[in-house]
Amino acid sequence: MQRRHVRAFQKLVYRESAKAGRSFPWRNRAATPYHILVSEYMLQQTQAPRAASFYRVFIKKFPSCRVLARAPFPEVLRLWQGLGYNRRTRFLHDASKIIAQRYGGAIPRSLDELVNLPGIGAYTAAAILAFAYNKPAICIETNIRAVFIHHFFKHRKEGVRDKEILPLIKKTLDAKHPRLWYASLMDYGARLKQHIPNPSRKSAGHTKQSRFLGSVRQMRGLILKMISARPTREAALLASFDISRRANAKLAIASLKKDRLLARKKSLLVVHE
Repeated sequence: MQRRHVRAFQKLVYRESAKAGRSFPWRNRAATPYHILVSEYMLQQTQAPRAASFYRVFIKKFPSCRVLARAPFPEVLRLWQGLGYNRRTRFLHDASKIIAQRYGGAIPRSLDELVNLPGIGAYTAAAILAFAYNKPAICIETNIRAVFIHHFFKHRKEGVRDKEILPLIKKTLDAKHPRLWYASLMDYGARLKQHIPNPSRKSAGHTKQSRFLGSVRQMRGLILKMISARPTREAALLASFDISRRANAKLAIASLKKDRLLARKKSLLVVHE
């Protein structure tokens, strides 16, 4: 790709993203690397507008990594509930303890250190580097993917792999302003999806989210909410569901224990410490 084509693409992205009018609290100038860390955990599998309302309450209660690390896990979980995918809460709380103990509360600045934290993969680590430290890491997520598929793979019907997109992301990166660049890509991608069929459906990794109603995932959230309100004997909890739902309840309880979200204390199920 010639330099003039790169410049033209960058201008287009900046111009189109300005039309999206998106604004999020983790993007303001007062946002710290810790704020970015929290936002990136929340944005895993959750759309940004939904995450924003939970983010504000969470940051007010836990304004720093050290404050979060000292907080009892059940208290952290209470503020997260309703956002879904509660395992992220455990990962974030565990990560805050590691950061407080190993890094003095400062969010790591290297990819290798970040990917070794619980619940952080290559994308989340790269996003933290870009948004917290303005480093030109190579990021890809659903909205960014949509932009590149729309512009560079328009005539492909399916099967576009991330390894085909990543070199283009690297080539077109505004290395002087990675924080602004990635925010603009995400905003443009979100806007694209409002006006055309989602280009990410052409991705080789695209999958439809499984049905939530009646799923084990729904049961996990329900049981966690019930136990957070009142510790209960497991047998009594299972008996509270009709027979058709007990199999899912058993699977949910087992997975919640495995994820260290629930524990047994004496004869009761309780939220894990």
